[in-house]
Amino acid sequence: MALTGKTRPFACALSAFGLLAIAACGPSRDRQAAADKPDDSATTEAVTQQVASAMPEATQTAPTLASATGPLSCADEIGATAAQKRADLCRNVSPATHPPCNVANSCAMIEDEIARSCAMTGPDEKPMAGCKPDPRSKEAAAAVVQRYYSALNARDFDTAWQQWGENGPPNQTPEKFRAGFAHTRATHVVIGALQPGDAGAGSIYQPVPVTVDATLDNGTHQRFRGTYVVRRVNDVDGASAAQLRWHIDSAKLAPAP
Repeated sequence: MALTGKTRPFACALSAFGLLAIAACGPSRDRQAAADKPDDSATTEAVTQQVASAMPEATQTAPTLASATGPLSCADEIGATAAQKRADLCRNVSPATHPPCNVANSCAMIEDEIARSCAMTGPDEKPMAGCKPDPRSKEAAAAVVQRYYSALNARDFDTAWQQWGENGPPNQTPEKFRAGFAHTRATHVVIGALQPGDAGAGSIYQPVPVTVDATLDNGTHQRFRGTYVVRRVNDVDGASAAQLRWHIDSAKLAPAP
């Protein structure tokens, strides 16, 4: 997410920068209680590494954003050899005729296709080789947030948008979403200790505590702390593949020292 250069009241609309605007958007499905759940645990690199173990190195380290000319390729992000391994895994699990499993795409896009494909595994089926973490686990929910920041750092805004579900962040257009990151140079997210999620109305909601560090294009450094709530539909008959996937449902972040 992009970060605003000034602290201002939270509002669900993008300003010149994107982080506070999107992060302050309340739960899109009346889940304020989940979003406001206190985070009593300190952030921990151990949990971040557990979530990121099946993801490319660049997703973990959140390097400097790509140039404005287009998304950073996975090959440029983590090297040709590592990128090819991710693309090969993507092709092994993806049922798509022409999946986006190409090293010229961002690592986040490749990882997103892996996650989409793995989420198609039925509750009574054994996950395909390479589907780690388990697509129904809280670690897989946290991986959505990791992937979101990986996509932003690669300037792959379409993939970042999709981490919020088919309709993107609440009350945002793709154009405003993209414009919100014009002045963000790099971001780095650390995932906190994951507590068990809760269920309601046929869905599962997983709180994901985060600390976000960002650098604006003028060199300003900012830090935010808060919670994402990641959601998926429970394993019910008739649920679509998109509904069965984890996606960001809401976020609440605040400036942190």
